[in-house]
Amino acid sequence: MVRKTKEEAEKTRKDIIDSARQVFHQCGVGRSTLEKIAKQAGVTRGAIYWHFQDKAELFFAMREDVFAPMVARTDALLFSDDFADPLDAIEASLKEFFRVLEDCPVVREVFEIMISRCEYVDEFASVQEEVGRPAYVFLEKIESRYQRAAERGTLRVGLDPLQMAHDTWAFTSGLLHLMLGCQKGSDLEQRIPAMISQHMALRRATAD
Repeated sequence: MVRKTKEEAEKTRKDIIDSARQVFHQCGVGRSTLEKIAKQAGVTRGAIYWHFQDKAELFFAMREDVFAPMVARTDALLFSDDFADPLDAIEASLKEFFRVLEDCPVVREVFEIMISRCEYVDEFASVQEEVGRPAYVFLEKIESRYQRAAERGTLRVGLDPLQMAHDTWAFTSGLLHLMLGCQKGSDLEQRIPAMISQHMALRRATAD
């Protein structure tokens, strides 16, 4: 009975997170209420408060629900021992990130919510730094790979690992915004792998 109750509670929590994502995406975070989310999930507002302190905590739970498995996939490539050249690992990781965005509508929805459907005012004014934290973590990871490439001599001479990390960070962010904003029928998504390959090619050491 205890196990069944625990499983039911976990299912309710997952249903609330899924419903929050749908309501956030449809209405925007600022215009989403716990009442709307509760109705979408088929639960009471009290049930939401049982699992989450407020809308901000629910927002972060929604993000983590999607980000954790996605980061696990991209990090597995970024830090894989299968790549002798860290630049190859960066390239594979970036391509995997955009492949997940293209193949998984739920992941894409969450990024659309964070980028274009969340107003950082009122109760969300104080959480903007936390919202942006994954981007800075990404920057640190990429810098460590560029640093390793420099040590192994695969990064083009004269390029600074930190500056290259910022450059790739800006490139990835810009590509993400373009991808989420592109109209149907655009061939941008098909071009992304080649764009990433070209971005990395410009950083590779050339044979003398």
